[in-house]
Amino acid sequence: MASPSDSTTHQVDLAGFNAMADADALPLLLGVCSSPAWARGVLAGRPYRSVDDVLDAADRVLKELTEDEVDAALAGHPRIGDALPPGTSSWSAREQSGVAGAGDDLRRALAEGNRAYEERFGQVYLVCATGRSAAEMLDFLHQRLSNDPVTERAVLREELRKINRIRLEQVLAR
Repeated sequence: MASPSDSTTHQVDLAGFNAMADADALPLLLGVCSSPAWARGVLAGRPYRSVDDVLDAADRVLKELTEDEVDAALAGHPRIGDALPPGTSSWSAREQSGVAGAGDDLRRALAEGNRAYEERFGQVYLVCATGRSAAEMLDFLHQRLSNDPVTERAVLREELRKINRIRLEQVLAR
């Protein structure tokens, strides 16, 4: 059984995912997205005919999540640029690799931007960091600071959707 922190090492093909006991599949999905309602919703759609069907179902379930469940999903994501605490999923370390080589000034700017974002919106700054440099993540953060709260929540949900899809594609070996 995979725990959220080791889910990236657990790959399964679609047939295996469809056949997996809920007790084994649930932690695998919680490693992708820490919202229990999202994980249960994706499980409820089994069996799936294709990985694309899983991805589409994941998108639909995310769209229907309550704000509290979106907050539960956010709880599984550390701040961009912070040192990752013990027990953080290896997903986050890989996804934030664009920050690894950033200089001190850029790291300080990210920390300041994170604080400003959290003060403005009351939530962690979430961005699909895969393939983005630290400077790109900081630029996107600055752009998003000008959003109103409703617009920002929609952007956040879209970033979460992209992260979930990337992670699911990695878990569900094609």
